[in-house]
Amino acid sequence: MITHIEGKLVEKNPTDIVIDCNGVGYFINVSLHTFTQLPASENIKVYTHLQVRDDAHTLFGFYGKAEREIFRLLLSVSGVGASTARTMLSSLTPEQVKDAIATDDAKVIQSVKGIGTKTAQRVILDLKDKILNVEGLSGISVPSSNTNKNEALSALETLGFARKQSEKVCDKITKQNPQATAEEIIKQALKNL
Repeated sequence: MITHIEGKLVEKNPTDIVIDCNGVGYFINVSLHTFTQLPASENIKVYTHLQVRDDAHTLFGFYGKAEREIFRLLLSVSGVGASTARTMLSSLTPEQVKDAIATDDAKVIQSVKGIGTKTAQRVILDLKDKILNVEGLSGISVPSSNTNKNEALSALETLGFARKQSEKVCDKITKQNPQATAEEIIKQALKNL
């Protein structure tokens, strides 16, 4: 409904800001990440998400579209509400959230106050495919060999090799040669298994 607000920043707190837009003051909840990005007081533009509930209409503001998109994705996960999503974006940068989900790093997500093991796993499971499509963030720091390694592991399993043993060998190969293709990993693994 309200996609962005542009106006003069008249109040700035770590959890919220007030923007004066043509004489109307908008109270906007922000993450700590957005708070640190905003200037002290001048004309600004924040991208917003309006949450409508029976008891309140709450406006959330974000410095960039990518952060807003991650916030919306987090809201789509069962058990993650607006305050949890905002806490996650306050504790971690949008890039860290994206990297943690893309690399299955549940420990990083669990480091956020209020997120337990099950919720962290649910966030990763629900958002892994969607998080890669978020525009405006730098590329993920997932090594390209990660997908190649997974392909090689699948191939080795199909050939009848034990998963744990294959994984150790593939890890060793990808550490020595991070740019190895799936075929190269399979060939070297077959020599070592």
